[in-house]
Amino acid sequence: ATACLAQQSVAQADDIPTIESDTLLIGSDMTYPPYIYLEGENPTGFEVDFMNAVAEHMGLEAEYVDTRFAQLIVGLRSNRYDVIASLLYITPERAEVIDYVPHTQTGSSILTASNYADSPSKPNDLCGMRVSSIQGASWVPKLTEVSDQHCIPNGLGEIDIREFATAPEATQAILAGAVEAQFADAAVAKLAMENTDDALKITSKELIYPIPVGLGVSSSNPEIKNAIAAAIEKMKESGQYEEILSAYNL
Repeated sequence: ATACLAQQSVAQADDIPTIESDTLLIGSDMTYPPYIYLEGENPTGFEVDFMNAVAEHMGLEAEYVDTRFAQLIVGLRSNRYDVIASLLYITPERAEVIDYVPHTQTGSSILTASNYADSPSKPNDLCGMRVSSIQGASWVPKLTEVSDQHCIPNGLGEIDIREFATAPEATQAILAGAVEAQFADAAVAKLAMENTDDALKITSKELIYPIPVGLGVSSSNPEIKNAIAAAIEKMKESGQYEEILSAYNL
């Protein structure tokens, strides 16, 4: 049975038009714990566990290409890799230039220093504040809209959004007093709080801007999209999908 499965995987892999033979090239920003980050030289985290399983079901070897988040879609469209796996929120704007294979759902949180007097719980509370964020995040236009349509017209001061190349740099900006708050993915915010010995606090009470997350694939390669979706279905049938999500509280 094992030999038969191996033969099926190889046959399936031969039919998938990947950039490199027998390899699934995966573009990821490896500065984003707990989703994907480096331990020494080894990629680790949710996206790695998830994509290693996906690649295995496709009969391919997973290989990761470290790319800053704001450049991930450009890299995909330039054929640097076959798929993006980097907590990629599914948005209408991105869906105009790439295709998605959805796999989970998340949302955002607000972080401040533990000794900060205010506790902003929603975007409207960020008026007049300096707010850090990873560059290219889907919530940046939304916060800009809140600033333009609510904060400024009501004389509350703009939301001064400061974008950083990585989420850890955005967190460091709070600790250095360069900003009053950080807007981040909920799991990223929770880990940042834990890793700073409670120097930070999460002030939002519920997920902000809940949103589905997916793997990004080229619109010109429907075969790879279908193969990835089929692999995820196999993971769901076996219980592997739920096991990986549960391990990261997703």
